[in-house]
Amino acid sequence: MAYRKGLLASLALGAVAFLGNNAFAADMVIHAGKLIDGVSKTPQTNVSILIHNDRIAGVQSGFVNPKGFAVIDLSKQTVLPGLIDCHVHVTGQFDGGNPVAEAVTQTDFDSAVRSTAYARNTLLGGFTSVRDVGASTGVVVALKTAIAKGIVEGPRMWVSGSPLGPTGGHNDAANGLDPALSNPEWKDNIVNSPEDARRVVREHRQHGADLIKIMPSGGVLSIGDNPNLQLMTDDEIKAVIDTAHSLGMKVAAHAHGRDAINAAVRFGVDSIEHGSFADTTSYQLMKQHGTYLVPTLLIAHAVYILAKTHPEQLNPSSAAKALAVAPRIEKNLHDAYTAGVKIAFGTDQGLVPHGQNAQEFALMVHAGMTPMDAIIAATGSAANLIGDPQDIGSVQKGRYADIVAVNGDPLADIRQLEHVGFVMKGGTIYKQNNQIIPRQTGTK
Repeated sequence: MAYRKGLLASLALGAVAFLGNNAFAADMVIHAGKLIDGVSKTPQTNVSILIHNDRIAGVQSGFVNPKGFAVIDLSKQTVLPGLIDCHVHVTGQFDGGNPVAEAVTQTDFDSAVRSTAYARNTLLGGFTSVRDVGASTGVVVALKTAIAKGIVEGPRMWVSGSPLGPTGGHNDAANGLDPALSNPEWKDNIVNSPEDARRVVREHRQHGADLIKIMPSGGVLSIGDNPNLQLMTDDEIKAVIDTAHSLGMKVAAHAHGRDAINAAVRFGVDSIEHGSFADTTSYQLMKQHGTYLVPTLLIAHAVYILAKTHPEQLNPSSAAKALAVAPRIEKNLHDAYTAGVKIAFGTDQGLVPHGQNAQEFALMVHAGMTPMDAIIAATGSAANLIGDPQDIGSVQKGRYADIVAVNGDPLADIRQLEHVGFVMKGGTIYKQNNQIIPRQTGTK
């Protein structure tokens, strides 16, 4: 991959032809007109970002031109850290088909092949890191590994594998189907006791998962379960969290209902996903425990529209649940943000096409967040939730050279982030001047 580093862009439309013999240099300098670094709420202007191999070597005021460094001119653009989505499902994407039929006609092989395209689209959309919180464990671990080795283009991935929950819960793939139908993998993530919970967490870790996802409440897009109810018992929730933490793994909890949210927070969960029916007590608990909210407004918006216009494309019972739950998610973000709960960016991508993750920003701002706080939720705060702020989420010395840029000012118009024109991950440019950089045959 070294011979692609940085400026393979010189092969695309002469975009950086001025680099001449330095086109494949390991040392680069980005001239950033405006820099939002992911940690400070004050942008910088006219900044040089020095890059050596895959890391940021330094950040300096003014435009400098060190000898031997290839220059990337973003002096008219706003530069940010590579964006981070803390709630994606990269192995699947809604295509308008019948979800019940697809459940019994498609396999993990289909997901594995499609996931390579979805991962690439996510990266080209400006998201250089993601936390995948629900997929076939073997498929998503293999995808993560292939990306890390440079075999597949995509974001850095932290993966949970298949979510854990009870029989009949949001994670139970058998919901609504003929009981005579079976698939051995449908039971791999079912926990009906603390003993089940400890065993499955350990198996997930053994199989390559980085974190654990639990389903203590019902959900919207599953069949028949109730989002308002706590479906995992307290001892099951506690067993998952304690076991995961003992293995150095964080835990994300899909939770809509207040009781499920509060129980998960009390037992030390690291993030609440969705959080629809949280209340003031929930926010107090989350602040006390340092729990993040990952609001996922994009899927709420998309499923609400789908339930209104094409309810037949949803699982039985899902349209009614979407109409009841989705409007709550925006209010929940507003109330949680106002209360001072920590927020991390997450879309629940899969219903909206991968690569369009940045549509979440406008929804966050509409719910009451400032543009800067929404950006920090997708950079520094997201890195903290994932647990790797020393590598991702900010433009600082020592971090990966994960950098994106837009032509306009996202602090004035947050929708500028839906049009990322420059994408660098680990010192390699994948997109420049809105042009996708072609991949050379045989690269890893």
